[in-house]
Amino acid sequence: MSAPATDLAAGASSVQSGRQILVTSALPYANGQIHIGHLVEYIQTDIWVRALRMHGHEVYYVGADDTHGTPVMLRAEKEGLTPQQLIARVWQEHKRDFDSFGVSFDNYYSTDSDENRVLSESVYLALKEAGFIETRDIEQAYDPVKNMFLPDRFIKGECPKCGAKDQYGDSCEVCGSTYAPTDLKNPYSVVSGATPIRKTSTHYFFRLSDPRCETFLRSWVAGLAQPEATNKMREWLGDAGESKLADWDISRDAPYFGFEIPGAPGKYFYVWLDAPVGYYASFKNLCEQRGLNFDDWVKPGSKTEQYHFIGKDILYFHTLFWPAMLEFSGHRTPTNVFAHGFLTVDGAKMSKSRGTFITAESYVSTGLNPEWLRYYFAAKLNSTMEDLDLNLEDFQARVNSDLVGKYINIASRAAGFLIKRFEGRVQDSAMNHPLIEQMRAAIPQIAAHYEAREYSRALRQTMELADAVNAYVDTAKPWEQAKDAANAVALHETCSVSLEAFRLLSLALKPVLPQLAEGVEQFLAIAPLTWADAGRALSSQQPINAYKHLMTRVDPKQIEALLAANRDSLQATDAPAATANAANAADANKKSKGSKEAKKPAADETPETISIDDFAKIDLRVALIVDCNIVEGSDKLLQLTLDVGEEKTRNVFSGIRSAYKPEDLKGKLTVMVANLAPRKMKFGLSEGMVLAASSADEKAEPGLYILEPHSGAKPGMRVR
Repeated sequence: MSAPATDLAAGASSVQSGRQILVTSALPYANGQIHIGHLVEYIQTDIWVRALRMHGHEVYYVGADDTHGTPVMLRAEKEGLTPQQLIARVWQEHKRDFDSFGVSFDNYYSTDSDENRVLSESVYLALKEAGFIETRDIEQAYDPVKNMFLPDRFIKGECPKCGAKDQYGDSCEVCGSTYAPTDLKNPYSVVSGATPIRKTSTHYFFRLSDPRCETFLRSWVAGLAQPEATNKMREWLGDAGESKLADWDISRDAPYFGFEIPGAPGKYFYVWLDAPVGYYASFKNLCEQRGLNFDDWVKPGSKTEQYHFIGKDILYFHTLFWPAMLEFSGHRTPTNVFAHGFLTVDGAKMSKSRGTFITAESYVSTGLNPEWLRYYFAAKLNSTMEDLDLNLEDFQARVNSDLVGKYINIASRAAGFLIKRFEGRVQDSAMNHPLIEQMRAAIPQIAAHYEAREYSRALRQTMELADAVNAYVDTAKPWEQAKDAANAVALHETCSVSLEAFRLLSLALKPVLPQLAEGVEQFLAIAPLTWADAGRALSSQQPINAYKHLMTRVDPKQIEALLAANRDSLQATDAPAATANAANAADANKKSKGSKEAKKPAADETPETISIDDFAKIDLRVALIVDCNIVEGSDKLLQLTLDVGEEKTRNVFSGIRSAYKPEDLKGKLTVMVANLAPRKMKFGLSEGMVLAASSADEKAEPGLYILEPHSGAKPGMRVR
């Protein structure tokens, strides 16, 4: 069943001259709410799209709900719905939230559509014809009652570490340990309650290891805009002739909510195959609405541009699998992929699994203006993959100071005088004032900052202009000029310069504050602003309208209401560790601080022997270092973001700063202790420990070395 397409985006133009650009954001999964961490990406993309539309380019921004997979199927069953009924409801919720925050999709669709089924089958069959598909037998956990293979999160049992009941197959929510589903005591299927068995099944693989893929990807990576992305890609690819690329499992067994693989009854496309194809499916649906030629945009040799905005956690899929799928199935490849960092709130990482997120709906329902958040995010966003933090006190101060104190007040101070004294008409000669000329000259550079995704620079420059305008007003003192009729000409000039400056500031802010800009356009009685309007000006021929409040200040009570609305999901994460893990946590504390009290064996000292059962208690996993950063305030720690084959990444603080620079570690494989009790440090929560080798004296040669598994190892593999 196809979800309904959106109405045409407000203000979206028909076919225009200039560049032709297709833009997408990652598809949100149809199994949860939109939270403000998600909104970083959609707001970033929307600002870019709006800035390009203001040049008159033909720009289409499409999205869709990512609807397929086991979680959606089981949630629908639990709620007594069909999967189609569930995703239709979630689609409405997601669309509501995107509309609230001004995300101007030209089409917001669903991956469970006829267009996506046809396109996914077409891509698969083309890859198969080209020799990129093969089959293999693999072993998985299986529910003998429901007759279905089980992902790790759908197996529960008693934690093998602390004995807590009803814990998931990959981690314990009581003690924080991680493990394999086979480690659980008395395991059972979440779906039926039955004890899982091991069963073999034939799966379909995309041969990403094919030399043709390696050759293509090595060439394609050179065009990525972000050096961080290029470096990660090269790490994943490995040295020439020694590719690290592994084949990709693209199938799942019935029962599964998704598209059945052609010629393979009971086998379904894994959601990560049909989800990116959903970009094209949404655009194809839009092409049918608009009368556009779909093939002109997606076939090799196309003169159009194609950009994907994503989070850095899914860079792997969008810079390896997706371009390779396109290249070898007869489609053009992306012009570029732009990755952004994660959002933290008051310094704590956003995490849906731990409940530390603020929903988009709660933000709106508590009366906070969505454009405040758009501005705050934009003021911190740049073209890198750096994380950004939502500090609620800073949020309130910045919005109140910049938007109300510096910007809005310019209009409120000048409009009243112009309406009362001069019939709302500006002084034409004032439109060439030196301050106005200075601002006009700055607009092209601000527009260029937006296209370069350097939003923080664009807003910094805009607020510097606002400071200059306010300094002009403070010097002219229109409230003093108004006291003497002899100053009428001067007062008219001051108000006219102020309002023209306000118009230019509104132009500079329009990609970020589209709703506010629309209010300004109505107030000034002007047509919708474009970048070309920098060279124009207000005219005495068209009087302005009466000023109405355009934006209010953030009230601290609104912040309090937001926190109260999300109180359950914002519980402190620094509760004491379970008693059973106190010793482990204390030991981790000593090691992380390099405590002199921790006993270190001498080089010739034989450690105490342990049994195989003791060793089996340690869950060692291969981990991919997705990101690495210096920890401000510590001269020993590096903050590692690790992919250990789970649904989410792990955050680990490691005392290896003396031996490594962050850029040396990004993209490398290492080994971590995955079931070490999480430890709350003053810098954040550490969720494991990476392994390193050193001499007895860590300050002496040969130094400190993290363990690196063979290049064939993959994130999540157990070290046994």
